[in-house]
Amino acid sequence: MSVCAEIEMRTTVRSALRDGMAQLATANTPSHALAAELLLMHATGRDRAWIYAHPEAELDEQLAKIFFELVARRASGVPTQYLTGKQEFWGMEFEVTPAVLIPRPETEHVIEVALQRLDERSGAKRDESLRIADVGTGSGCIAVALAKELPNAQIVATDISAGALKIAMRNAEKHGVNQRVRFVQCDLLKSQECESKMFDLIVSNPPYVGRTGEADLAREVREHEPHTALFGGATGTEIYARLIASERLRPGGLLVMEIGYGASESVRAMLDGKLWVDVRVTKDLAAIPRVISTERA
Repeated sequence: MSVCAEIEMRTTVRSALRDGMAQLATANTPSHALAAELLLMHATGRDRAWIYAHPEAELDEQLAKIFFELVARRASGVPTQYLTGKQEFWGMEFEVTPAVLIPRPETEHVIEVALQRLDERSGAKRDESLRIADVGTGSGCIAVALAKELPNAQIVATDISAGALKIAMRNAEKHGVNQRVRFVQCDLLKSQECESKMFDLIVSNPPYVGRTGEADLAREVREHEPHTALFGGATGTEIYARLIASERLRPGGLLVMEIGYGASESVRAMLDGKLWVDVRVTKDLAAIPRVISTERA
């Protein structure tokens, strides 16, 4: 039976939400109730408060069709964020498409650690002029968040993907920081613009999933998110050695990187005590080591 044929002649907000939740639950979709809510909000252009305040409001046939088509795509494994085209990060809404990794809440720890360590420096101020590099910027979420928090910082955000940089540029413009964030297509910091600069802070959420662990990823991630942003080599730690070897960080500068599950000891071992001091590992809310940070000696 077609999607259209399944839609009742009279579809209310309540019945649409109920049926959408049921279809997603049958497909074993994670957080199926939340997904159905978000997709209905997206299809109708209404917020959650309106949805629950108007359960008997009738959806016209076209809106109901759009909603149930979205539900079918979510049930097939397409992430909700790619269907709605947005994801919240650091209290801001970011555009996301299949060209970029979906920002995760745990990545906010990169921002928190970077700001904390900057604040700890003697005489440091949030309005200080800083030169920052965001390596592997993806949607631009880290670069934009830091630009918002550090109003005088000048940021270079790099990515190997031209498609990702287009999304990142739009996000920077949306949040009014495009004049202070320069986007560069390159591998890590290997560009003429980056190689001519020394940075006070380098941050990165690099590809850190090992190819050996591909089968363990959720279907939504494995089949839909960009592999160039996911996989960091056979073990997933190879890219950290390249980041650590970069000579673009000035003495006393900070390096802050998100790390994959079980990678903290391997990455810590790469940080030579003669070149790097005050190495710290920060755990996320699930008590998993999530961020490693250090200072250039």
